[in-house]
Amino acid sequence: MIPPRETDPAQLPQDAPQDAAAPAAAPEEEAKPHPLHRRLKSFVKRGGRTTEGQARAYELHGPQFLLPYKAERLDLAATFGREAPTVLEIGFGMGEATAHIAGLMPETNFLCCEVHEPGVGALLKRIGEQGLTNIRICAHDAVDVIDHMLAPGMLAGVLVFSPAPWQKTRHNKRRLIQGPLVKKLADRLAPGGYLHCATDWKPYAEQMVEVLRAEPLLSITPDASPEGYAPKPYYRPLTKFENRGIKLGHGVYDVLFTKT
Repeated sequence: MIPPRETDPAQLPQDAPQDAAAPAAAPEEEAKPHPLHRRLKSFVKRGGRTTEGQARAYELHGPQFLLPYKAERLDLAATFGREAPTVLEIGFGMGEATAHIAGLMPETNFLCCEVHEPGVGALLKRIGEQGLTNIRICAHDAVDVIDHMLAPGMLAGVLVFSPAPWQKTRHNKRRLIQGPLVKKLADRLAPGGYLHCATDWKPYAEQMVEVLRAEPLLSITPDASPEGYAPKPYYRPLTKFENRGIKLGHGVYDVLFTKT
């Protein structure tokens, strides 16, 4: 079930840019098969250096909050030390929004997948600074986690914020939100569970609506606009990029579906 509105949260920035241009592909790469037919992946390789503070957070908080990938079904109660609704987040960037949402919803468990080492270190640092206990991080491809660690009906929700937009038409096939992944996610949701995607790239938002509408297990929320966009849920913080976009006359599109 979509969490009810409680109070208006403080609006925190998020570090990962949402409107970065997609990298150009080499000519030989264009001839490769559709990536979803080759090997579905949930991430794009990024550079970056782990800071001293992030490295220290790995040492201090990694043993408790890092979850090793294992190709076996996950026991959520044992993983989090309690029985509670669990939300999967795919790609959390530097973890600012993740820590914000986890702080707003202490009654919910958050299983977060990110392969970017500085981002993992940054979220571990936030966990320590904010005293959060309801986050576990799997620094592994989310598709493997979904396929091998998550049982059908296990999740209360899924968050996918600001996935790589792949703005050029010839790169659209590389976008994360496509039918095969959405089918996997819908299968892992419990009845009433939600899939919440957000992007500041309108053509991608339009594709998200189209793909999610095509999944028979999912239904659009009743308060969605005719175009298929939902009002911004209270728990998603405004980012500095969204604030900048609002000043320029555009913003972030929230796409919210539930499992019927």
